[in-house]
Amino acid sequence: MPLSSWLKKQEREEKIRVHMDEPDCVQRLANNFALLLKKLCQAKNPVILCIGTDRSTGDSLGPLVGSKLGERFFPAPVYGSLAEPVHAVNLPDYLNLIQHNHPHPFLIAVDASLGNVDSVGYINLAPGAIKPGAGVNKNLPEVGDIHFTGIVNVAGFLEFLVLQNTRLHTVMKMADIIAAAIAEGFRLAKNPAFWRDKHLF
Repeated sequence: MPLSSWLKKQEREEKIRVHMDEPDCVQRLANNFALLLKKLCQAKNPVILCIGTDRSTGDSLGPLVGSKLGERFFPAPVYGSLAEPVHAVNLPDYLNLIQHNHPHPFLIAVDASLGNVDSVGYINLAPGAIKPGAGVNKNLPEVGDIHFTGIVNVAGFLEFLVLQNTRLHTVMKMADIIAAAIAEGFRLAKNPAFWRDKHLF
């Protein structure tokens, strides 16, 4: 079955939405992330792409995750951090750099997003690409084979100002959760015992 057809068939089952205050949110995200890695990554080179800017509180989710993964001495390449953010201006350059440095990359994208008031605080993990900047009317290329998005605030009106006035607590907590889930998901994907535990899925 072609990858595109498989993704459409599995999307409903393997897309997960978890609130950051749920006590088991890290483990649930890590379990599903490990499953997606095992099924989709195959012989490709995993690369983490954390999108956003440290000049806006709400949009700093991606760079925060990248910095936290860097502090963990994460085994896969990570692009996008507080020190070197990947944002609207330089995203195309970084995509070219990744293609040059990592043949056949498997991109794991991380980005902030806006949603309705009931969705704030939720973290989404799903196969497929995201379109960064769509919430603030920026025309950027779609990126990612897997993506994490954190809904940091409410969409609908003056999104640029909404991102700037997002609570730092919300963004920091989401970044801790996503970084921990990515690190644990990579560990689980390489652990044979994990795949014998059928009840996880």
